[in-house]
Amino acid sequence: MTESQPLTASASEPEERALEAALRPKNLDDFVGQQRVRRQLSLVLEASKIRGRTADHVLLSGPPGLGKTTLAMIIAAEMNAPLRISSGPAIQHAGDLAAILSSLSEGEVLFLDEIHRMSRPAEEMLYMAMEDFRVDIVVGKGAGATAIPLELPPFTLVGATTRAGLLPGPLRDRFGFTGHLEFYATAELELVLRRSAMLMDMKVNSAGFAEVAGRSRGTPRIANRLLRRVRDWALVHGIEQIDARGASEALDMYEVDARGLDRLDRNVLHALCTKFGGGPVGLSTLAIAVGEETETVETVAEPYLVREGLLGRTPRGRIATAAAWAHMGLAMPANAVLAAGQGTLGFGPDDGDDQD
Repeated sequence: MTESQPLTASASEPEERALEAALRPKNLDDFVGQQRVRRQLSLVLEASKIRGRTADHVLLSGPPGLGKTTLAMIIAAEMNAPLRISSGPAIQHAGDLAAILSSLSEGEVLFLDEIHRMSRPAEEMLYMAMEDFRVDIVVGKGAGATAIPLELPPFTLVGATTRAGLLPGPLRDRFGFTGHLEFYATAELELVLRRSAMLMDMKVNSAGFAEVAGRSRGTPRIANRLLRRVRDWALVHGIEQIDARGASEALDMYEVDARGLDRLDRNVLHALCTKFGGGPVGLSTLAIAVGEETETVETVAEPYLVREGLLGRTPRGRIATAAAWAHMGLAMPANAVLAAGQGTLGFGPDDGDDQD
């Protein structure tokens, strides 16, 4: 594992991806958590089967690792339909989308991950495809261009996005069902871990599950990844049943602390507190101080630190909260108290970046 890929990051090696696929639930009954979305989605799919029609288009939004891809696979399985998988970044031209759509079979489920990153021409083509099941293929250029209509078989589009606000309104409105996935409670993550441990033939007691779940950032993908690292630790140390102490020792070795913070998270807080007196400090300056790219700090570390109330974003830059000083075991100076009192923990429009 490289320093730029902490254990709690979303990137994974091919072996990890293969194991993650094996741990994915295959139907809605096995899918843990997200009860509201599950109930609503189950109703949509059941009604479609009763009518004998393809299911309405589905948009799934929420942070990474909560099960959007898994739900897309479950939708295809519940509808007894084949699944085609692509992503927004892979569709940069209308022709790319036309090639995919024209090869779909009737009732097929098309899953587009990160759908908000599609190009605008492809988005505009998708409008007509979703609503009327047809696309216009433009042949030629300029005054001699001709639009050839191409009829499409009925299909179900499942779009996934981590940033629903970036989707244009006309595209959002064409989805028949929209579900937003929330972070998991610790008790729900324990259920996820119990199922995964059974599939991996691991012996873990209740306290061990609770220890891993508490460090998993409310995200099943991270919980399963941490459980696999605990399994490796137990295998090397010859431990048959994992308890809270064993899980804690294993995850401490992988630098994931009791609150779920990894090396990058702690480096950000340590630099903010010790080098900049708790802030405010600009994002690019903070990134340089921890030796990471600005985007890495902003997209990997910052969201969780803000959600945990450890870091705030203000018009003048990032600040460490009182909870951050306490978590790092540092005394909070008076000027940091004043700065924290003027901060905000949100991602509002007045959030500043750099006063470098």
